[in-house]
Amino acid sequence: MKRRPVSPKRMRGVAAVEFALVLIPLVLLVAGVSEFGRAIYQYEALTKSTRNAARYLSEYLPSDTSYPTYKSEALCLAVYGNTGCTGSSLVPGLTTSLVVVCDSASPCTGPSDPSQFANVATYDSNNGVNSGTPVGTINLVEVKITGFPYAPLLPVFNPTATTFNDILTVMRQVS
Repeated sequence: MKRRPVSPKRMRGVAAVEFALVLIPLVLLVAGVSEFGRAIYQYEALTKSTRNAARYLSEYLPSDTSYPTYKSEALCLAVYGNTGCTGSSLVPGLTTSLVVVCDSASPCTGPSDPSQFANVATYDSNNGVNSGTPVGTINLVEVKITGFPYAPLLPVFNPTATTFNDILTVMRQVS
């Protein structure tokens, strides 16, 4: 039996069907990679905001009479990128209620927090190897973003918001 050659008319549309079959997983892959990149970008933006706020507060001591003002300015700096709480938040969904400041006046006691914030011992140039006794103390300040809900743009990948772990920065305060 002799086979007839396939005519070009019968092959019409085959490429479109193959493209449609490949396009669906390709679009899902690209969307997933971009969503993952967006999550990493937001996490890094939050990390940078805690670092900036901690650096700002490290210039002041809790015993300063204006320290409560500096503390509220640091909250604004962590959320809005400026000390005046103006403009939109650095990351969508970030509010000042998610930012916690810990210092010697109001220490935090979470598992990721330092054991002490006031009078942390410092050692000599050999880090106490020779003497083993502290030569001075410093105070610490911590700025922490806790319970930040990451909401994906495409709910296909994660229909509910994912909560980031605590994002924190600890710095020493000037003395």
